[in-house]
Amino acid sequence: MRQLQRLSGLDASFLYLETPTQPLHVCSVLELDGSTIPGGYSFEGLRAAMALRIAAIPTFREKLANSFLNLDHPVWVEDEDFDVQRHLHRIGLPAPGGRAELAEICGHLAALPLDRRHPLWEMWIIEGLSGTGTRKRGRMAVMTKVHHAAVDGVTGANLMSQLCSVLPDAPPPEPVEASAEANPLRIALGGLGRFAARPIKLATNVLPTTVTTVIETVRRVADGRAMASPFAAPHTPFNASITAHRNVAFAQLDFEDVKTVKNHFDVKVNDVVMALVSGVLRQFMLDRNELPEASLVAMVPVSVHDRSDRPGRNQVSGMFSSLKTQIADPGERLRAIAADNIVAKEHSAAIGATLLQDWSQFAGPAVFGVAMRVYARSRLTESPVHNLVVSNVPGPQIPLYFLGAEVDAMYPLGPIFHGAGLNITVMSLNGKLNVGLISCPELLPDLSALADGFIPGMKELLKATKARRR
Repeated sequence: MRQLQRLSGLDASFLYLETPTQPLHVCSVLELDGSTIPGGYSFEGLRAAMALRIAAIPTFREKLANSFLNLDHPVWVEDEDFDVQRHLHRIGLPAPGGRAELAEICGHLAALPLDRRHPLWEMWIIEGLSGTGTRKRGRMAVMTKVHHAAVDGVTGANLMSQLCSVLPDAPPPEPVEASAEANPLRIALGGLGRFAARPIKLATNVLPTTVTTVIETVRRVADGRAMASPFAAPHTPFNASITAHRNVAFAQLDFEDVKTVKNHFDVKVNDVVMALVSGVLRQFMLDRNELPEASLVAMVPVSVHDRSDRPGRNQVSGMFSSLKTQIADPGERLRAIAADNIVAKEHSAAIGATLLQDWSQFAGPAVFGVAMRVYARSRLTESPVHNLVVSNVPGPQIPLYFLGAEVDAMYPLGPIFHGAGLNITVMSLNGKLNVGLISCPELLPDLSALADGFIPGMKELLKATKARRR
């Protein structure tokens, strides 16, 4: 049997920060071509194929376990009563079954909390996409929800990749054994040892690293080599307390266009993504007379899987990036973003890959929960730390098949937070750039209009490449 895995402080913080209005799961929406499934699509067949895959993916079978004597964070244990039917659901898309209907259903599903008594995920098979039905050769969508305590952007993408293959008829992987049995006493004793070691780790590791980081940041600010400052973001309509409702929207672009802009300006793919988001937000807010004079600031998650030796499923840091929304010229805006991103990446790397993880080990459910509820009810949410989250998840540039169905699109949807009610996450896959947007309808009721701006926003950047050649 596999050893028990205890949540890291960063993993657990997503449990402690969760409130009825702030569910902290990550989602993905796949558009699928059911005609590629060997033997054709049926819900029963898909469920059977899913059960075979789950046998090889322990994350889908593990639930939270705790003890009232436990002084540390909960652990992941095998759900002995696991039933795939509790997690896999079926729903029909209302006519005409287009992008608007899909977004409406996904927004509703994204707002529903996950049941902590069971493994923290669920999947919805959405039939009738594009009005074609799913009798044998129809299109469908799949929405997956996994709690952030169990995955970050990288581990979430890896989790979905285990459900996919490069062939429609690929055999399922070999089953993986269950985790070791846990009882309350064992959980408590393991937590006691970790709790007792915290003061030593704080004194010998966390505090010295923090002091060094503060000194380095002060130097960088003085030298003009610092990333965008937190709490310097201007107020926008989506920087306020969020409600329990969610709305989502999607956009899909040609990844070749992204590479054209990237190569022409000699920048990174992420720079182009940031410039694209910036241009879309700028035009959207200009049309509504809501564009602040100061630049919007995005929080960009940064994976540290390759630099961290800390345990836990969330291996992430972050950086604050200026979107340069005050710059009208798209080419100039892109160059400014790229230059600032170099500085921000250097600053983020200098902070240390594990500092956030180390400090989060001291997180406690009572403190986090009370603090988040007080924050949500205060006007502090209108003085944002940052305006939105922008995340870029690279995916394979080859066709993928989800349980035999070819993947036409994969839209990632991250969580939103009080004070920052907009998340834009993009994923490149098989020649496409898939854009997932999620917000709160009380803050951004016309989210679909924002999504509609991505195609003209990409055209604007392509036009800028031609303008420079003259």
